Amino acid sequence: MHEGEVVATADQVRRLLAAQHPQWAHLTVTPVDDFGTDHVLFRLGDGSGDDLVARMPRAPWAVEQAASDARWLPVLAPYLPVATPVPLAQGEPGEGYPWPWSVVPWLPGAPPVAGDPALVGLGADLAAYVVALRSVDTSGAPRKTDGARGAPVREWDEAVREAIEACGDRIDRAAVSEAWDDCVAAPDWPHDPVWLHGDLLPGNLLVSGDGEGEQARRLSAVIDYGALGVGDPAPDLQPYWTVLPPGERDAFREGVDLDQDTWRRGRGWALGPALTGIPYYWESVPAFAQRGLRTIAEVLADLG
Repeated sequence: MHEGEVVATADQVRRLLAAQHPQWAHLTVTPVDDFGTDHVLFRLGDGSGDDLVARMPRAPWAVEQAASDARWLPVLAPYLPVATPVPLAQGEPGEGYPWPWSVVPWLPGAPPVAGDPALVGLGADLAAYVVALRSVDTSGAPRKTDGARGAPVREWDEAVREAIEACGDRIDRAAVSEAWDDCVAAPDWPHDPVWLHGDLLPGNLLVSGDGEGEQARRLSAVIDYGALGVGDPAPDLQPYWTVLPPGERDAFREGVDLDQDTWRRGRGWALGPALTGIPYYWESVPAFAQRGLRTIAEVLADLG
């Protein structure tokens, strides 16, 4: 998936647990089928009790996340309205695996599925999460800079324009360029920096409920805090175009209560990663590239 990546194996995880965290060495180690761009996950346990997850960075830029999670998730979790994967332990390199890793709780639920009619209330749930997160005190928190999500979206301008050209006829380049122009023309966030998750894609959200009657599938957890930090809250508007069904978008928009310029930048944080991801993942992970195309279609449809 990435140049320089390292993909841990189940056998390595078993040996690392035995050497560093023997209290969990008896647990079954099973690779998790769903995966993201930064970590390989292994479920520890057989589903009969309090299972755990070993999170093994697969890319160099994810190496610091174990330490960041250990430092900040215990601070944030008490203020958040849904479950948060506060680390239980950290691991050191060993057994042929070169990077720090972590063990976190296995949180029940599954990512939301586009078109699921039981996702009633997801817009309000996500808004409540975003508002709660950005309300937490930021003393000592890591500031987003140099093009990171939460820094000014205009810092992505060169990379996005290159991606628009690289996408070729897979997108409507004129329409996308016009949309991007408006995003980068929006004024920067004029207030103090606030906490943001930065990557509220479907795979980083868990919903629970059987979908019947009052058991709508509601937001139960938010995971993967690799983009966590303080800055412009605009990236956390991304679910409007990438996650929420149309019937849930108004509740999200009203709930987050942010100004129009922040929404313009938020549209950029939906467009930018979608556009750069299409040529990057077109051959290696086609599903991710297709997700980018769907996001672009949603953004353009929203603009009318």
